[in-house]
Amino acid sequence: MRPTFKMGHVLGIEIGLHYSLLLTAFLVLLSLAGQFHLTNPQWTSPLIGLAAFAATLLFFASILIHEFSHAAVAKSRGMSVRSITLFALGGVANIEQEPADARSEFWMAIVGPLTSVFIGVAFFGVALITGWRPGADTPSSPFGAGVLWLGYINIALAIFNMIPGYPLDGGRILRAIAWRITGSAVRATRIAATAGQFIAVSFILLGMARLFMGAGLSGLWIAFIGVFLGRAAAASYAETAASAALSGVRVGDVMSEDCGSVDGNINLRTFADEFLLRTGRQCFVVTQNGRPLGLVSVSDLKRIERQRWPLITVSDIVVPLDRVRTVSPETNIKDALGFLMRDDVNQLPVISNGELVGVITRGNVVQFLKTRAELKAA
Repeated sequence: MRPTFKMGHVLGIEIGLHYSLLLTAFLVLLSLAGQFHLTNPQWTSPLIGLAAFAATLLFFASILIHEFSHAAVAKSRGMSVRSITLFALGGVANIEQEPADARSEFWMAIVGPLTSVFIGVAFFGVALITGWRPGADTPSSPFGAGVLWLGYINIALAIFNMIPGYPLDGGRILRAIAWRITGSAVRATRIAATAGQFIAVSFILLGMARLFMGAGLSGLWIAFIGVFLGRAAAASYAETAASAALSGVRVGDVMSEDCGSVDGNINLRTFADEFLLRTGRQCFVVTQNGRPLGLVSVSDLKRIERQRWPLITVSDIVVPLDRVRTVSPETNIKDALGFLMRDDVNQLPVISNGELVGVITRGNVVQFLKTRAELKAA
């Protein structure tokens, strides 16, 4: 889940927003404004809008705290957390490694719902201080009505996340239990992902039934949640299975020794026409007098205005090898794939004894997994 908008860093973790969050924020804001108007018709429109906007912001702040709780446990277990992205159905902490054991998976998963319960109880406490009593009408003040809604929605968020469908927190708890029983992370993920897909289908059917019964957008929203959960469950299992298939594989087993080279003295127009377009490759090793200077890629070329291409040589835009992340033939392929994803690049140079011996690309990894899958299916 890549962020569309990067909001900065908190405690060393990048915070991002996915564009789908805008849809959810709009729906929450609209729903809250309608609710406040029904329960407090004496409020003015600007007051309703302000109260709904403030409550919506605090709701997403609650989700962010929920995700930070996952990140905190992950860090305490020795895992690196790169970023947190808020999106349509909540948030996701982008943890760079899978948990090493079932116990870590369990505590990483359960801390999220527990945090949401704690936040919900805290908001209920604030509502009590402002004069609300359980069973009584909605508070008449915008502040009291907002914090009461935040109490209910955070408890609801905790309950929703405890649904035992992967990759929801409840599904991860199920995966941890299955992992502990079976001793296999892959088998446990298959069990949890199957449960997740079953729940996803149930959501889709329920949503469509409600739609035809006149529920309108609420039915579509439930069906949308089901579609998302189904796709996420399938993708999560595929990721775990791929990680298991790559275990113990070295870069040297998968890399391409034919790097594709280009003379640094040719101009960018020739490079684009004769090398990039003719071969379809994304990246080339730049050489001069038989020695590698570095790498040049399509993204480097695109930074230069097209009309200047005939006037600039490849060596003018080359990225020196000492500025490029490199790996060795002995590097674990999972580590190399992590570098590719983290740096958002398509290839890494492979260096052995100071010499360029090949490149490892995302395509190499995909082809390796495809071959393994075909042989397994045969």
